[in-house]
Amino acid sequence: MGKKKLKRIAELLTFPNVYQFRADLKGKWASEVFHNSHPVTLELACGKGEYTLGLARRFPDRNFVGIDIKGPRIWRGAKTALEENLTNACFLRAYIDNLADYFATGEVQEIWIVFPDPYPNKPKAKKRLTSPGFLEQYRKILQPEGVLHLKTDDELLYEYSLESIAALGGTVLQAVTDIYATIGPGDVVTAIRTFYELQHLKAGKKIRYIRFRLPAHE
Repeated sequence: MGKKKLKRIAELLTFPNVYQFRADLKGKWASEVFHNSHPVTLELACGKGEYTLGLARRFPDRNFVGIDIKGPRIWRGAKTALEENLTNACFLRAYIDNLADYFATGEVQEIWIVFPDPYPNKPKAKKRLTSPGFLEQYRKILQPEGVLHLKTDDELLYEYSLESIAALGGTVLQAVTDIYATIGPGDVVTAIRTFYELQHLKAGKKIRYIRFRLPAHE
């Protein structure tokens, strides 16, 4: 690992808005991290936290947690949040397949999955963040009326996700194959654009979007 990455990983330990593998915060994110009772939204595989930051800026009365395992990526989002004094945004360094270790049943109101790795090879389908195994994880921590969002440029992942949602008995609230031809410019789906999204648009790709709910966890 390069010196720059090592330096950023070390600096993460000093950031007050970064929590690394903090299972002790389960059920306490709003009260002990944000010191309020506002709803909690997650951005999964957040990378540099572009959506976490964008949402935090737009919705000051809500709490946002960006989650990723790669510390050097989280560093950028966390540093920006500190520079802008975004007290409603923080970052958790953890593996996404262990979400129930970090969040209690019904603790999360909303989840964003923005341009995740589509894992196009079928043998790796279980790694897709909308695979049945991951959807079951989300059910455990979402409120009964909790909402999930997927943005992707990948047609295969889009169709696969619709199938996974249906197989689990979920409800698709909105499914769009080209958000910029369908959704207005002021909507949060089109207003916040990540680095990868801008690259996809530059390449002429269509951006797909699904908003959905899952059956309540029993």
